Amino acid sequence: MNTAGRIFRISIFGESHGSALGVLIDGCPAGIPISPEDFQEDLGRRKSGNPGTTPRLESDIPIIESGIYNGFTSGGPILIRFLNESTQSKDYENLQQHPRPGHADFTAHIKYGGYAARAGGGMFSGRLTLGLVAAGVIAKKIISPILPAASLMEVGGNKNIEQALSEALASGDSIGGIIECRTQGLPVGLGEPFFDSIESIISHFAFSVPAIKGIEFGSGFAAARMKGSEHNDSIIDASGKTASNHAGGINGGLSNGNELVFRVAVKPTSSISLEQESWHFGNQAMQSLQIKGRHDACIALRVPVIIESITAIALADFLLLAQQRKLIF
Repeated sequence: MNTAGRIFRISIFGESHGSALGVLIDGCPAGIPISPEDFQEDLGRRKSGNPGTTPRLESDIPIIESGIYNGFTSGGPILIRFLNESTQSKDYENLQQHPRPGHADFTAHIKYGGYAARAGGGMFSGRLTLGLVAAGVIAKKIISPILPAASLMEVGGNKNIEQALSEALASGDSIGGIIECRTQGLPVGLGEPFFDSIESIISHFAFSVPAIKGIEFGSGFAAARMKGSEHNDSIIDASGKTASNHAGGINGGLSNGNELVFRVAVKPTSSISLEQESWHFGNQAMQSLQIKGRHDACIALRVPVIIESITAIALADFLLLAQQRKLIF
């Protein structure tokens, strides 16, 4: 559904072209200083406006409706809302009957019987990640001084990001990318095997981000081509520090005290200016589709801060759970 977490629990709501969207956060401890200005940096990193991103520009000003009192979290649910101020829903009218290849238009049409909002992708739009970033700002305060840092490693299979973007824009096509996230300073033992291992929960949140198609921790898929003598990380002191970090900071589903490292694969944006063929429900036949509207040529450009945010959300929940256990036992 649209809710995740056990103690630090979030629910996202809204649609790309609805009146508003946002996030409801429950389980946040009281006494954390929060101001609207705290959101500016991360929300700004997610915004469009640079080459390769959508020309749709939104103010993305957080409207804090509850849970903050006199500049501090009150312990109650925190509701943060954002207005949609720059919509062009008419650009999506033809998609009611003519779904975009690679997008959720077809699956949503079947699942919801044609009632799902289609404009801008509706609830399947990457715009809903605005709520994840807002929740991530608060989660980062909970886990401080631990700080996830994500960066774009390559786009379109090219480490020369500017070149790859230039070629994609010139062709009218889109490209994907690889994002790496690193987090230092984690204590040993975060995670709840088997089903709530640290990989499981981070992966769960990662795949809530539209366009994410893969994830790997540490050496990831390369581990399948390594020998145990190569992949094993030698423990070199009593803190658990290892000589290498092929495990990506995780053993047995638990953080081992080393740097948490994972990468995600972002697919190319489905909406492209090139003409495509797709099934038309009304005509009951394949038909040429020309997609209108404003779209990212490379959505991966705006995803690093979102990956940081979902990592912080997952870690905040783990840390609060670990603290609860200490209080009980």
